Amino acid sequence: MVNFAIDVFISGGRSMPNRKRMSREIRITPFQLLVSYYFIAIAVSVGLLRLPWVHQPGVEVSFIDTLFTAVSAVSVTGLTVFDVSKTYTDFGLIMLLIILQFGAIGIMSLGTFVWLLVGKKIGMRERQLIMIDHNQPSIAGVVQLIKEIAKILFVIEAFGALVLSIHFKRYFATWEDSIFHGVFAAISATTNGGFDITGMSLQPYHLDYFVQFVTMLLIVLGAIGFPVLIEVKTFLLRRKKGFRFSLFIKITTTTYAVLFIVGTFGILVIEMFHSFAGMKWHEALFSAMFHSVSTRSAGLTTYDVTTFNEATDIFMSFLMFIGASPSSVGGGIRTTTFAIVILFLLTYANGRDEIQIFGREVYLIDVFRSFVVILLALFMVLIATMILLITEPQATLIQIIFEITSAFGTCGMSLGITSDLSLFGKCVIIALMFIGRVGLISFLYTLGGKSKKILYRYPKERVIIG
Repeated sequence: MVNFAIDVFISGGRSMPNRKRMSREIRITPFQLLVSYYFIAIAVSVGLLRLPWVHQPGVEVSFIDTLFTAVSAVSVTGLTVFDVSKTYTDFGLIMLLIILQFGAIGIMSLGTFVWLLVGKKIGMRERQLIMIDHNQPSIAGVVQLIKEIAKILFVIEAFGALVLSIHFKRYFATWEDSIFHGVFAAISATTNGGFDITGMSLQPYHLDYFVQFVTMLLIVLGAIGFPVLIEVKTFLLRRKKGFRFSLFIKITTTTYAVLFIVGTFGILVIEMFHSFAGMKWHEALFSAMFHSVSTRSAGLTTYDVTTFNEATDIFMSFLMFIGASPSSVGGGIRTTTFAIVILFLLTYANGRDEIQIFGREVYLIDVFRSFVVILLALFMVLIATMILLITEPQATLIQIIFEITSAFGTCGMSLGITSDLSLFGKCVIIALMFIGRVGLISFLYTLGGKSKKILYRYPKERVIIG
């Protein structure tokens, strides 16, 4: 790991000889620097949401609620302690969209994009931070990655905004309202932000399958991972002979598809004789499909999830815990982490130690990292659950688990307890949203500091397991 040194010179206001110059070296890792940038982004977001004309007349928002909303927007989660449509003016909602863009593109990506616009050279330090921010294995091609991400994201959002704005004209009297709702819905879906200005998420469009289909498409494009979109674009436009999709793309898309199918089937079967009992087959199918996609990290709903069976709540909590794909707008443990752990268990059960899939072999270090992420995530969820059970006596265990996994997976769904959280409970959810967006690996390295080279090793000895 590369360490950066910041020399602080104390001269007492006068020039001092070099041999007497006092200096202090502060070593900070790229992971710690990246987390620091996210803290700065949150501080800026709080400032934007405290600007004049942001709030509706007569509406007062406390600092902790503003901080909660800012973190929720930067982490593109969507959990809120109030109805944003009744709290913010149009200007405030535009500020919220800007913050969502900050969070979706990534802080380092946004900074790099600005640097490129002004012609600034991207140095080694910036490339390393971009690599960490987007979970890339190396710094090779990271600047080109940022250019592609910015173009792809804006094209997707523009497409969604155009289609939804035209379609929403049937619901609103003026083009201004339909365009505003269309743009907000498109950005919220593509960034997987989960914010809405209807006050009821997408429940008013429960029977509008076109809105649901377009929204699901935008959610998938945002959560599937930018490397996937870039490789697909390369394949479709260049048509190179012998083009081969990377192992990452194959594992990501396969896992995403399997989770979508399993999620749809699971929600449909559990709710078939419960909330979906009085629905027509296509209505129930679209509801199950939409909520399976939305649990990736979007948090938008077309049905009141508080009426779902508790078994569905636990199942959806599991899906939110997994979250979206790496280098996407979503959080959670990520789809590839889940896939590698499952593949390792199946491989080990067959008496083998190496994961072989799609004609490739997975590095052992990636297996270690996957288990570390899952174990740390489970530990965090357990601790957070225990804390909220103490601080939030009005909430049930199911509601708390749902809220915690939604925050960690940067999803944004809730069973209705967000606005009733205590001050300490809000702080716990804020921490989970932040960690879910930054990523567990980055957070773990931030706590650990710089890596230390091992100068010696001890003799190895076997330990009985199981």
